[in-house]
Amino acid sequence: MGVSNRILVLDGASRPGRDVVGGKGASISEMRALGLPVPPAFVLPIAECRRFHAADERLEPQVWDAVLGGIEYLEGETGRRFGDPASPLLVSVRSGAAVSMPGMMDTILNLGMTDAVERGLAALSGDPGFARETHVRFCAEFGDTVLGADVDPAGDDATADTVRAAVLADTGRPVPADPHEQLRAAILAVFRSWSSRRAIAYRRHWRIAEEGGTAVVVQAMVFGNLGQQSGTGVLFTRDPLSGALSPYGEWLPGGQGEDVVSGTHDPLPLASLAESLPGVHGQLLEAAELLERHHADVLDIEFTVERERLYLLQTRVAKRSPLAAVRFAADLVADGMIDPGVALGRVTPEQVQSVLSPTLRESAATGGATLARGVPACPGVASGTVAHDTAAAEDADGPVVLARPTTSPEDVAAMIAAVGVVTERGGSTSHAAVVTRALGRPSVVGVGDGETAGWAGREVTIDGTAGVVYDGILPTRTTRAGDVPGLADLIAWARERVQITLAAEHPRVLDLDAAGLRLEPERRSDPAALARAMCGAAAISGSVLGSAEGAQAAVRCGVPVIVPLPGQREEVLLLRLAQAGTGDMR
Repeated sequence: MGVSNRILVLDGASRPGRDVVGGKGASISEMRALGLPVPPAFVLPIAECRRFHAADERLEPQVWDAVLGGIEYLEGETGRRFGDPASPLLVSVRSGAAVSMPGMMDTILNLGMTDAVERGLAALSGDPGFARETHVRFCAEFGDTVLGADVDPAGDDATADTVRAAVLADTGRPVPADPHEQLRAAILAVFRSWSSRRAIAYRRHWRIAEEGGTAVVVQAMVFGNLGQQSGTGVLFTRDPLSGALSPYGEWLPGGQGEDVVSGTHDPLPLASLAESLPGVHGQLLEAAELLERHHADVLDIEFTVERERLYLLQTRVAKRSPLAAVRFAADLVADGMIDPGVALGRVTPEQVQSVLSPTLRESAATGGATLARGVPACPGVASGTVAHDTAAAEDADGPVVLARPTTSPEDVAAMIAAVGVVTERGGSTSHAAVVTRALGRPSVVGVGDGETAGWAGREVTIDGTAGVVYDGILPTRTTRAGDVPGLADLIAWARERVQITLAAEHPRVLDLDAAGLRLEPERRSDPAALARAMCGAAAISGSVLGSAEGAQAAVRCGVPVIVPLPGQREEVLLLRLAQAGTGDMR
């Protein structure tokens, strides 16, 4: 139900779609409806973001009134009051677009902290250190995200006073002492982050519509930093690197969510949660199985544990390596969750091309000089010259490997330009790991502080499967379809749906490249011209068949035979043709 028509309460009574409340809001509502432990929340829908930008970034009075009604709802659900030191309610303010854009927009945690609330939280928790740390976290994050402060990270002895003073000195603007002023400013910052440089770069790469917008989710805080029986983590229902059936994830005792996804802390493997809190671990796996069956897809789940009590914060379709995408599709068919037609739509031709890319020769791996070892974050092999920043990565003439202490959303343009990524800090669910899996870039994270400092301009080879960085450009070997788990099934299903024969040669082949219908990356092919050239041909060949438009034209014209060019993998062409036949173009 909604407190007004300008916000929606995410209580599970209704199921608003992703296009209305974004992926995060929709997942909270779904999980509440399934009876899972989720902190209460409300959402400003995506339409409000569009209104905000259309109104020259002004929040209408009716929207703010609705937000105050939403806060009253959270107070009623939790028994706490926003800004009340005797029983404080703190909230997170988070973005949520219809299409997942992990880390691209803004989040502010622990909002509602004041000096009086810090004292109240210390008394209620019995842990003054927890209250001080929570206040410091809020001031630092608000200063960075909302005010644009560029200050040194807060040390262990920092206080809210020292952080506020640093933010004020850097920006000339104070961190507000009034919780309602904090909330309003945070909502505006999240709406504005839709138009940030990093978000625009991400949307352009993935061809996500610019006119969308983000919802704003306001959710009651739970505290993973409340002692060692608390913590935060991310669980994937299956391994997003290899595609293996086993759950996969990381856990950080005494941490909050941003500590894991930002890559600034090195979390523990999920097995450590099973050892320290077996009951919580069991509840988490039960919830993961329920959610995977409900969505018929592999998911990642952000969770927090507060004093041995499990809370799920959000779930979404998991970003996955190309290798995992292929295996997930085949295994979900075998598990009876999806049919082969759906499986074919779950894998892109680019992912198939990636898994068929060359791998390191065994002799190269054993004989190459190792520069660093870390956590495998996205499988595959990539070689190039090391760059340390976005400008160097984007301006390089040849293949570039981006090497950074850790990555943030500001590095996305460089990650897109690079062939691979290495970070000194972070785990397999950090920002670098999640984004490189989505991009299909081989990556190794957590190689150690300072390890990459002297690498600029050096040629290296990354093995993202083994988690190793080698000196120099190492030799590779060809990958066959049978080497990739699940690919043979996927190609067999594609063959059943494709009425076109792929042949090594044909006496009357029409060369589309010679006819001027080449695949040009900077210009989309003209479907009408393609159709005129293809229709009636006995056989065709050309680079344009590696595009969605080319495959679609071939299917529509009923071309009987395609002769692949050298370098065009038959498996990739088959998937494109199968998707063209079903209208699921990638």
